[in-house]
Amino acid sequence: MTPHQTNIKRSGNDPLGHFWYHLCLMSILDRFLATPREHSLLPVAEVLLAAMIWSSSFVAVKVVLDYAGPFTTGGLRYFIAFLLSIPFLMMKRGSKRRVLSSRLTKAEWLQLSAMGISQYTIGNAALFFALQTMSATSGSLALSLVPIPVLLFSAIFLHERPRGLQLIGVLIAIVGSLLFFSPGIRAQEPIGLIALSITIISFSVFPILGRRFARDRSLDNITLTSIPLGIGGGTLLVLALFIEGLPHMPLQAWGLIMGLASVNTLLAYLLYNHALQHLTAVQVNVMLNLAPIGTALIAWWALGERITPFQMVAMFMVIAGASLAQRRIPNRGIEIPE
Repeated sequence: MTPHQTNIKRSGNDPLGHFWYHLCLMSILDRFLATPREHSLLPVAEVLLAAMIWSSSFVAVKVVLDYAGPFTTGGLRYFIAFLLSIPFLMMKRGSKRRVLSSRLTKAEWLQLSAMGISQYTIGNAALFFALQTMSATSGSLALSLVPIPVLLFSAIFLHERPRGLQLIGVLIAIVGSLLFFSPGIRAQEPIGLIALSITIISFSVFPILGRRFARDRSLDNITLTSIPLGIGGGTLLVLALFIEGLPHMPLQAWGLIMGLASVNTLLAYLLYNHALQHLTAVQVNVMLNLAPIGTALIAWWALGERITPFQMVAMFMVIAGASLAQRRIPNRGIEIPE
């Protein structure tokens, strides 16, 4: 039995052991896929799986917000996810690949910090703040609009200009999302709308900066995932302690926090960042429009919220738009500027 096989051996029926087992397999998969494969469906499958995982986040967060403030909820979720990622950082440190803090340049530290602050400290804090007074539908709608600034920023900073069908797919997906969630939109407080606007802009920064690292393969997947988690989540947790104080939550809420940290954050972002090595930022974020649709389906199943025929048509529009957005010209990979 090889050392890798020994390290990832499962232990009985321990759920935590199963979680570490699957993440170790993913680490090995990341090494195996170090060479780009232009026509692999794996990156698309990774984004779709991340979308499915994130679709449950709104329901869990809404429950936790009954017991803790938005900054505490976000800070605990993302900093615990960083702590869970430390063993994988240690595994990478022992390898020959260039990874950890001692070898990161000042510019790389600044970019990773910007990713963490924009996505976790600002973006998710604003989103959780808005969810205190606004519906989950409104939050999902905000996420479905993220491809708009991503499209603009990726064209300006990454020179990843979508082709005709991809641009049509982006527009169809955005219009479909608007139509799907429009029945649930009602007049909201201005402060909530401002918070969602901040969320949209902040969420668009992460894929642009992450794509810069991923396309050059200058950092491995686990470093690209965990360092922003530690910086952004740690900063938000410190702010939460000063603003909201120590949390007092029941075991149910702590269990949801652990699930959000391990599955909805660490595992989902590992999938997301690995997919960014093969897909453009616009393609990834348009496919993530499936996440709010999943949220609506979970609400229909768990809360009895009905989906109208009009919303079902809009759902298919989003799926069709996501499919068009990830189309590529035959026999050519995604053009990544040097």
